[in-house]
Amino acid sequence: MKLGISSYSLNSCIASGEMDIFQAIGWIRQQGAEHVEIVPLSGMKEQMTNERFVADIRRTAAEEGLAISNYAVGGNFADKDDAGLSAEIERIKRQVDIAHALGAKLMRHDVAKKPIDRCSIDRFEADLPAIAQACGEIADYAAGCGITTSLENHGYYVQSSDRVLRVLERVNRPNYKTTVDVGNFMCADEDPHIAVAKMMPYASMVHIKDFYSRKRCKNPGEGWFPTLYGNYLRGAIAGFGSLDLPHILSTIKASGYDGYLSIEFEGMEPARLGARIAFENVRRIWDEV
Repeated sequence: MKLGISSYSLNSCIASGEMDIFQAIGWIRQQGAEHVEIVPLSGMKEQMTNERFVADIRRTAAEEGLAISNYAVGGNFADKDDAGLSAEIERIKRQVDIAHALGAKLMRHDVAKKPIDRCSIDRFEADLPAIAQACGEIADYAAGCGITTSLENHGYYVQSSDRVLRVLERVNRPNYKTTVDVGNFMCADEDPHIAVAKMMPYASMVHIKDFYSRKRCKNPGEGWFPTLYGNYLRGAIAGFGSLDLPHILSTIKASGYDGYLSIEFEGMEPARLGARIAFENVRRIWDEV
């Protein structure tokens, strides 16, 4: 197992100008991480088209002794005509080029995101052929770069383990797998302890995230967001929320998975505090289970 931190965890610091991605990489190394996951948000999205900027990220990570484990970007192949679908596929292929330039061998791209009231199973089945076509074409392109692409349980629409598996089975490529986010199953009101066990055989990457949970209540207020079926969640420091993290990490270890674990912090605490404690919690619990 190789434990690291996603730049996503420090996005608030990067967005505010408190640190840039290069300082974030240095800070991640100072925590004892073995890898950094690059998630370009805020102003970084535009900068990733700059070859020098990308080369500098790769050089900085190498100088810090960190592997760049994964490159994670958005994507949406649903509700598009033929021209729109082709354009989105080509856009993601250019992101594959960036992952290759970073030296990453793993890349996650989203496939679809819809509001809660448009996430029915019949809509998903109608969109599945276009999603699978796009993911297969991108995976084939990525194979030429030695990159494994993946789908994360993310964005309500393709968030439950069964829907992720439907996409994986339909795409059916050896270099197309899943980024398993252990907390995100809660957004689809699925028991994460069962879902993680189901998905680990198909995992190329694992995100460690935690949430506080409130069952079938009125909106609890600032920081909370609704799940697919009416519960509420709020980001937590990994190990402090509603997930049984020892159970989850024990399941991951028992599966034989020996790849990257990436801390994703999205709680209300200051980002560096939350990411640091989450990293320390996961490292300690992994050694104990």
